[in-house]
Amino acid sequence: MKGPVRVGIVLGSDSDLEIMREAVKVLDALQVGSEVVVASAHRTPARAQEYATTAQARGLGVLIAGAGGAAALPGFLASLTPLPVIGVPIDATPLGGLDALLSIAQMPKGVPVATVAIGQWGAANAGILAAQILATGDPALGGRLAAYRKKLAAEVDERARRVAEKLKGLGD
Repeated sequence: MKGPVRVGIVLGSDSDLEIMREAVKVLDALQVGSEVVVASAHRTPARAQEYATTAQARGLGVLIAGAGGAAALPGFLASLTPLPVIGVPIDATPLGGLDALLSIAQMPKGVPVATVAIGQWGAANAGILAAQILATGDPALGGRLAAYRKKLAAEVDERARRVAEKLKGLGD
């Protein structure tokens, strides 16, 4: 059960989909509905503008934008909507995503974009951050987030246990 669509995920290019699926997976796990669209700030600015300016009225609460290279998309969307925007830098150029990271992080005063790590980790964290933002007004989602974090901690505890077992075996 995904629930109503509350997060818009905007890709600058369809080539960003594999990375941005990580955000969708997290949101699905937290039962937060999302939609994925392709709209380029440079190649289809009218589509990106339409999406950003109508997002809030359509019930969205957060936008996540994945972009590589010049990475204008997150800032472009943020300039057009009052919704929080999370930018995910994509490794799409020979610079390994550093260009996108810096472009997204260096927004001018008054047009904030939350910036996460480059690539899949960033996309997953964008999903978590979007859910955290929405959870400020949704106690049930807050509970699901707490359970999700507990599950992540349990996975680390299990890995720690396996490492301890392996090390114990080396000392014999």
